[in-house]
Amino acid sequence: DVQLVESGGGSVQAGESLTLSCAGRGYSFSRYWAWFRQAPGKKREGVATLDRYGGTRYADSVRGRFTISKDNAEYILYLQMNSLKDEDTAVYYCAAGSSGLGWQSLREDGFPYWGQGTQVTVS
Repeated sequence: DVQLVESGGGSVQAGESLTLSCAGRGYSFSRYWAWFRQAPGKKREGVATLDRYGGTRYADSVRGRFTISKDNAEYILYLQMNSLKDEDTAVYYCAAGSSGLGWQSLREDGFPYWGQGTQVTVS
């Protein structure tokens, strides 16, 4: 079974940076990883995805500001967030899966394993 735990959320000023981490057990067996977010009153949306070969996809709203990466030795997924904006305020979730379904289009399909979420507030 895969268990994911996010950390690193917090409150920052607009323009600042924050790095989220996602540690997992049983995580190494996944082939695709992702970050999603859900802002108050909005649907959850894909932020960034990563495949086992290092391929990445980003939402237009974060491309050039956010970077998804993974420490293969420690089985930790990261989301480096720079130049944060008010509209980045949301609960951020990491997710993992093996099928590859949805990873290129930032959809939730194919990501059966989820963390509990970590709050990011930008003001």
